[in-house]
Amino acid sequence: MTTIHAFGDDALGDHDAVALAQLVRGMQVSPDELAAAATARARLVNPELQAVACETPPRHSTDPNAEFFGVPTFIKDNTDVAGLPTTHGSEAFTARPAKKDGAYTTQLLSTGMTLMGKTRMPEFGFNATTEYMTEKPVRNPWHTEYSVGASSGGSAALVAAGVVPIAHANDGGGSIRIPAACAGLVGLKPSRGRHRDGEQAGHLPINMISEGVLTRSVRDTAAYLAACENHWRNPKLAPIGRVSGPAQRTLRVGVLFDSVTGESVDDATRAAVEDTAALLEAAGHVVEPISLPVTAQFADDFVQYWALLADLAVGTGRLILDRSFDAAKADGLSLGLRAHHRRNLHRTPGALLRLRGIADQYARMFARHEVVLSPVLSHTTPRIGYLAPTVDFPELIDRLRRYVAYTPLNNIAGTPAISLPLHRSPDGLPVGVQLSGAYGDERTLLELAFLLESERPFARIQELASACRA
Repeated sequence: MTTIHAFGDDALGDHDAVALAQLVRGMQVSPDELAAAATARARLVNPELQAVACETPPRHSTDPNAEFFGVPTFIKDNTDVAGLPTTHGSEAFTARPAKKDGAYTTQLLSTGMTLMGKTRMPEFGFNATTEYMTEKPVRNPWHTEYSVGASSGGSAALVAAGVVPIAHANDGGGSIRIPAACAGLVGLKPSRGRHRDGEQAGHLPINMISEGVLTRSVRDTAAYLAACENHWRNPKLAPIGRVSGPAQRTLRVGVLFDSVTGESVDDATRAAVEDTAALLEAAGHVVEPISLPVTAQFADDFVQYWALLADLAVGTGRLILDRSFDAAKADGLSLGLRAHHRRNLHRTPGALLRLRGIADQYARMFARHEVVLSPVLSHTTPRIGYLAPTVDFPELIDRLRRYVAYTPLNNIAGTPAISLPLHRSPDGLPVGVQLSGAYGDERTLLELAFLLESERPFARIQELASACRA
């Protein structure tokens, strides 16, 4: 088993982002020292992990009072950063440097973090693994023969390996929660409209993309959400505020094993959810099984919408992205989805109509319960190659439908959900569990996440690496 990480006795240590910001404020370490340590760590592990899309000289914040002043981070490569290319993970075109920061780049950097570069992702974020037609894949630091998930796979690899404690991610079908589950991280997909939208979101028939981060601690995720509200807060949503621990109240938690595809979960995933349910019950919460509020039609409609987006991305690449875009060089998944959409074009209007009604169906789960507990994925992270875009499309789409069976519902409904690394498979790989909430209720999810983290401290990759060497 090959485990790789960059943790060591340098300025970053094994601290989370909150702890590093406190050290900076106490003048025990400087932003330059943290940036230098992050650069050294990236150069140590990136030749194996292949997680960095491009580096930039450290871009420091000018606001020493910001929450995460001096903490190094990376931004995902579908979000504009002035002076850096935005490739969207595609081999089909050569991206030019962006002229200005994207709206979400501005919000993220308002928290005081130091920008170190951009992270790799699969083409257009369509896949659940960060792999390519010809380029090297991004590898999972827990076991480099395995996928790190996607589409925020590069960010996940860097955070899990200790290069930075926090990195940008976004989620259009599970792209924060999937890599969090694969890489042993905390990954919260916020409610629709909680943060500034990225530039892509406004052009979608249904905005299913939420912006956020991947972290190694619940308190980092909570602190980040609070800090973002200092820059901009959606007046239509109640503020989250600063969540600092569990709430002293009894919650009704519904446990969901049904998936939209009817896929059964594997033994390790089922054990993770059952163990989490037992922890919650032992803590005094009411835990009971519930049923899925949508039919199998949802899965077909989601694939149809996914295929529509691929058709648009490939078909308009020369106009929207760059004149160098060559549709023939798009990856196998993008081209397969595009062809699927064109064969089933007549199904798109009905699929969009039904998907727009999903929020009301989803809300039925919360008539009686405050939180829903479920798997993140139907099985543990697969080996590199299993979901690669080089796999024949009919087989690949079948594998993806079976694997990504729980996360898309929150994207279409626009509701918050968090993946927590509460379990490990028999071979040591992380297994995430998902907590989902009602629209706008990130606070309850964070409060429960604090409780679970205290009851079942998250595994540390350093400990696994030491055990493997022993």
